[in-house]
Amino acid sequence: MANVETSLKETMTSIEGSVGAALVDYTSGMALGTIGGGKDLDLTVAAAGNTDVIRAKARTMKELGLKEEIEDVLITMGTQYHLIRLLKSRDGNGLFLYLVLDRRNANLAMARHRLRQIEADLEL
Repeated sequence: MANVETSLKETMTSIEGSVGAALVDYTSGMALGTIGGGKDLDLTVAAAGNTDVIRAKARTMKELGLKEEIEDVLITMGTQYHLIRLLKSRDGNGLFLYLVLDRRNANLAMARHRLRQIEADLEL
């Protein structure tokens, strides 16, 4: 089992193309931990904004009567992938892992696979 800091470091070092990562509480929009980012990527602002994405999708699913759970959300941009993975662990309700990848260096399938493994090892 890994704590938040260790899990975020693992995300950055083990997923090729990682630019930044955060663990986010989508009930409050607050980042519980961040790593990477920079002047062109403010992870605290991104955490709050992506909270709105998750809330909107959950609301839409409810209105449609869909009984499934969101596994992850992918936002594809010209130079980046933004991957939002909702935590399914016993203590992860209301949390998501947020990962920004450089499209030129990233393997999206491998990033999704590795993020699932990091989630499984995350201890909250």
